[in-house]
Amino acid sequence: MSIVRLGIVGCGVIGKIHLKFAKSNPRVKVVAVADIKEEVAKEAAAQFGVSKVYSDSESLLRETEIDAVILAFQPFGRKEVALKAFAHGKHVLVEKPVAMNAEEVKEMLSAKGDLIAGCCSSRFRFLPSFKFVKSFLDSGALGQIRLIRIRAVKPDEGPPKIMPPLWRLKRDLNGGGILMNWGCYDLDYLFAFFDWQLKPRWVIANAWKIPPPFEPHVPPGSDAETHVTTLVLCEDGLTISYERGEYMPTDAEDGWEIIGDKGSLRFRMIPEENKTVNFYEATTEAGVVPKIVWQGEENWNIIHEGVIDDFVKSIIERRQPATGLEQALLVQKLTDAIYESTYKNEPVQFQI
Repeated sequence: MSIVRLGIVGCGVIGKIHLKFAKSNPRVKVVAVADIKEEVAKEAAAQFGVSKVYSDSESLLRETEIDAVILAFQPFGRKEVALKAFAHGKHVLVEKPVAMNAEEVKEMLSAKGDLIAGCCSSRFRFLPSFKFVKSFLDSGALGQIRLIRIRAVKPDEGPPKIMPPLWRLKRDLNGGGILMNWGCYDLDYLFAFFDWQLKPRWVIANAWKIPPPFEPHVPPGSDAETHVTTLVLCEDGLTISYERGEYMPTDAEDGWEIIGDKGSLRFRMIPEENKTVNFYEATTEAGVVPKIVWQGEENWNIIHEGVIDDFVKSIIERRQPATGLEQALLVQKLTDAIYESTYKNEPVQFQI
């Protein structure tokens, strides 16, 4: 196989991004699109020159000309469509978060057989800065890693011009809020730095809904968290301090710090112009010596193009994608543990 014939289910914002980069990939032929809102599917098909349009996923999945599908809609109901896709012999790329909970991921894993299945939570790992930091960590330059600090918070920006979709902050549609929407990226990125060998043992967490002054800025009925913080204690003594928030009554902050006994790295996960990775080296002679160890230009196209290209190549080359369902299950299990600690208001033991 040298060309992957693709169908896309879900033609909203992220579905159209998938269409854009799938259409520009020489290894892809987009055969059909589907959306429960038929007018949305027709609009996307016209915009990107796709001939076949469906108002339900089942009709698209019955298409014999389709090899693989991208599921680009909210998490609720996604597992059922994935299971049907596997039953029809289709490879599957699932938008993030991978599912509503770990049990759904296990069902998908059991059903996929020899088919290729991946999750879009790998997006930020296609950036050059990720690849540099990964190689830097592998070199041992930081020594024994002691602490990883991740803090990414955004202040509220006032009334939105367009109200965000309800599912983003609805537990019964999205499984949760900011932790599902962005935590999957953070945890995927984190696990991959350590070749998916991190061994969390204890998780203690807390989460909060949107502050009262900002409630008019989200749809009525929003019941999921907009701010989460957690401490994860790992088997080898490594500690992870994690915080992610939106609609925050504070200033913006976005950064990662990995601290070892020989130095530390500071960087950002998201793409940006003139991005840097900073190394703070521990020396006997001069104390801490700061230096820029990587600098480059990145943009958001890289992350969207990368996840499509990786999925297509994984089908053609018969290999696992950057984040397969096995890896996505780890991310979701830690996510579930964070929620469990939050709901119980006590530490929980993480079971791999």
